[in-house]
Amino acid sequence: MSETQLWTAIFVAITFSLYIWIAYRSRVSDTKGFYVAGGGIPAPANGAAVAADWMSAASFISMAGIIAFSQNGYGGSVFLMGWTGGYVLLALLLAPYLRKFGKYTVPDFVGDRYNETARLIAVVCALVISFVYVAGQMGGVGVVFQRFLGVDRTLGVVIGMVIVFFYAVLGGMKGITWTQVAQYTVLIIAYIIPVVAISANLTGNPVPYLSFGEILQQLNGLQQDLGIDAYTEAFTRTSMINMVLITAALMFGTAGLPHVIVRFYTAKSVRAARYSALWALFFISLLYTMAPAIGAMSKFNFIDQINGTPVDETPGWFNTWVDVGLITVSDSNGNSVIDLAGGFAATAADVGVTSEVFVNNDIVVLAAPEIAGLPAPIVGLVAAGGLAAALSTASGLLLVISSSVANDIYYKRINPAASEARQLLVGRIAMGGAIFIAGYLGINPPGFVAEVVALAFGLAAASFFPILFLGIFWKKATAIGAAAGMAVGLSFTLLYQLWTLPTFFGNDPILGIPPTGVGTIGMILNLLTIFVVSQFTPKPTPLMQKVIEDVRYPGRSELVVAHAEGTLSEAELHGEDRHDRP
Repeated sequence: MSETQLWTAIFVAITFSLYIWIAYRSRVSDTKGFYVAGGGIPAPANGAAVAADWMSAASFISMAGIIAFSQNGYGGSVFLMGWTGGYVLLALLLAPYLRKFGKYTVPDFVGDRYNETARLIAVVCALVISFVYVAGQMGGVGVVFQRFLGVDRTLGVVIGMVIVFFYAVLGGMKGITWTQVAQYTVLIIAYIIPVVAISANLTGNPVPYLSFGEILQQLNGLQQDLGIDAYTEAFTRTSMINMVLITAALMFGTAGLPHVIVRFYTAKSVRAARYSALWALFFISLLYTMAPAIGAMSKFNFIDQINGTPVDETPGWFNTWVDVGLITVSDSNGNSVIDLAGGFAATAADVGVTSEVFVNNDIVVLAAPEIAGLPAPIVGLVAAGGLAAALSTASGLLLVISSSVANDIYYKRINPAASEARQLLVGRIAMGGAIFIAGYLGINPPGFVAEVVALAFGLAAASFFPILFLGIFWKKATAIGAAAGMAVGLSFTLLYQLWTLPTFFGNDPILGIPPTGVGTIGMILNLLTIFVVSQFTPKPTPLMQKVIEDVRYPGRSELVVAHAEGTLSEAELHGEDRHDRP
C-alpha cells in the first residue's frame, strides 16, 4: 500500500465510522422522523445539510473538470450560473411556500394541490429524476475507490452501497440530516485546503480569489502557445443559444429537485426554512466560488508538466490515472513526446485522431493535490471529501425514492390504514431496493458524473418546476393540466436524452441542442400544456384556491394550518368527485 492509499484508508475509515455512529444515535421509530426528521432541525444545521445534499459528487468531483477541460472556462461556467442561480430561485419562489403547505414530499404536494392522478405521475417523475441523479453519485464513489484505494470500481460502489444502506435505512431523514452536516464539514475542508495550498505554490498568494486573475492570464498564454483558444474566450465550443438552454435547464432543474425541496420540510417553521435557505447559500458559496480557481490552476499545472514530456518519463500521478482509464494518451505523431498542440481530445475515442490526450473531467479535483505535489495526507483528505459529497446526495435521493414508494404509493393509495411500523418497514424495504438499483447504475453509468447529474436537472426542470411554481402562484391551475404538463415535459425530455446520448441511441442532436439543455424546451412545453389545458378543465374548488392564496401571504393562516394538520377533508378541498376526476 502506497503512502497515498494509506492516508486515504485512514480518512475513509474515520469518516465512515463517524457517519455510522451519527446514524445509530439518530435512529428513528416513526414516519415523521423518517421522512422529515421530526421537523425540528435548526436552521444552520439544516443549511449545511441542504448544501451537502445539493453539492453532490458533480460539484465536488466533476464541476471544476468541466470548467477546465470540456468547454474552456467560459463555456463551463454554465454549471456555476445554472446551479447557483437555481438555488436562489428555489429559496425565493418555492421553499417557504412548500414548507407552509406542510407536506412530506413533492408528490405529496402535487397530490394534495391537484389530484391523485397527478400524484402518481409525480411519483414517476421523482423516481426517474432520482435514479438518474443517483447514478452519477455512485459512479463518483467508484472513481474514488478505484483510484485512491486500488479497489475495483465495482467493489468500490458496493462498499458505498453498504455504508449508505446502513445510515439511511436506520436513521431515515433524521440520520441522513445529521450525517450530511458531518459530510459537509468533511467535503468543504477537503476542498478548501488544496485550493489554498495550490494557490500559494503557484502565485505565492494563498487566497485563490486574489490569485485567480494571474493564473487566468498565464493559462490564456499557455493555451494560445499551443494553438488553442484562450481559456477565457467565449463561445468556442458552445453557441450562445445553447449556453442559455443549458443554464436555464440547470437553473430551473435545481429549483425542482425533489431531494432538495424535501429538506425544507425538516425546518421547525416557515421562518426557519427561509433562514435554512440563507445558511445553505453561504455554505454552497464557499465551494462554488473556489471551483473556477481550482479548475484553472489544475489545468495550468497539467499543461505545464505534461506538454513536451517524453512518453516514458511522465509523472507518477499521470501514469496512475492512465492505469485506471481516466486519462487516455496516444503518441499519434510517433515522436515519443506528449504533444498538446491543438488541445485535448473531447472523448477517449478521439485520442490519436484529434489530439494525443483525453482527460476525464472527474479527475481534476481529485488529482489536483498530486499534480501540485502536495503531501499524501491532503490527497487522502480530498478522496474522503469526494466520498462525502457523493454519499450525502445519494442518501437524500434514496430517501426521495423510499418516500415516493412508501408514502405516496403504499400509504396514500394501497393501504391508508397502515400502521406507523408498517409504513416504516415498507419505506426501509423500498430504500434497500433503491440502493441495489443505484449501485447497478453506478457500476454502469451513462456518462461522467456531472454529465449524468445535468441530465437529472433537465428532467426536474421539465417535470416539476412548472407544476410547483404554478401550483403556488396560479390558483386556477387544474389537476388535468398539471398531470398533462408533467407527462409531456418528462416524456419529451427523457426521450430526447435517450435519442442523443452516445451510451443509448447516439443520434445527432436536433438543431444542435445538447441533451443537457433540452430540459428547458421540455419545461416550456410543460408550462404551455398546463396553461392551455387548464383553460378547458374543471378549476380547483374555491376552498383550495383560498388555501393557495393564503400560502402565498406572510403570517399565520388558520385555513393553511388546518390544511397542513390534515383537519380539512379531501371532499372539502377537492369536492366530492375528487376520485372520479382524471
